[in-house]
Amino acid sequence: MGQTFELTRVLIVVKTYPHPSVNHLETVCTAGVAGSSKWVRLFPVPFRYLPPLQQYEKYQWIEIGLRPFGYGNDMRPESREPDCRTIRPLGEPLATVDGWRQRREVIDRLPHHTMRELDDLYEKRRVSLGVVRPSRVLDVRVSEEDRDWSPKQKHALAQRPLFVERKPLRKLPYRFHYAFQCKDSSDTYTKAIEDWELGTLFWKEVDRLGSERAAADSVRSKFLNELCREDKDTRFFMGTRHPFNEWLVLGVFWPPKPVERQPRLFQ
Repeated sequence: MGQTFELTRVLIVVKTYPHPSVNHLETVCTAGVAGSSKWVRLFPVPFRYLPPLQQYEKYQWIEIGLRPFGYGNDMRPESREPDCRTIRPLGEPLATVDGWRQRREVIDRLPHHTMRELDDLYEKRRVSLGVVRPSRVLDVRVSEEDRDWSPKQKHALAQRPLFVERKPLRKLPYRFHYAFQCKDSSDTYTKAIEDWELGTLFWKEVDRLGSERAAADSVRSKFLNELCREDKDTRFFMGTRHPFNEWLVLGVFWPPKPVERQPRLFQ
């Protein structure tokens, strides 16, 4: 007899670019914070096929039914099987006013790690989600990617489920990687960026600029020169790709650095 789903409040902080799926139409890796400081991964979520009133935004609290750990083939400790029928967005996304105060109140409570520490946590406890505050962001590297989906993904896109019309899903023709360093090592880490916002920005820039190469350059500039500016307190939301221990940048948190208040000379 199947385990019931438990209604849980989750602050969504990660949504990745969609990928075709035979069993789930398409999948979007969604992750967030449950309670005060507990990571959870919601998978699978066919986000674009959810009813409009159930489609949530990043930094929005939702209520959703989740099964306890141990169901399905994904044995990463943060992973939970969602009942997407129960999704209920709760209020507006947390605001960015006052130095992103509302968002920082949640994210600052999460443990922050270096890549060396995350690798160690994965080996010891299979930890597969975490926050990294890079000591230095060196570059966003752009490389050409296969322009078409794999044969397995094409097969998934060709399926015609009953009562569901397939939505077009364009594959990104470029791959973007952050190159960065952490405080406890001189190594340079190169990790692929899977952020939903990167994909949507790319296609918007293609429409605006009329060139895929120009769009890729614009995305690179945004993710390097704006999200990682000197005045930003940049962190990376990291997660592993199932079933391999391959760390990816699932999202970027980039509030302004706190302003240091000068002491008053006279009280």
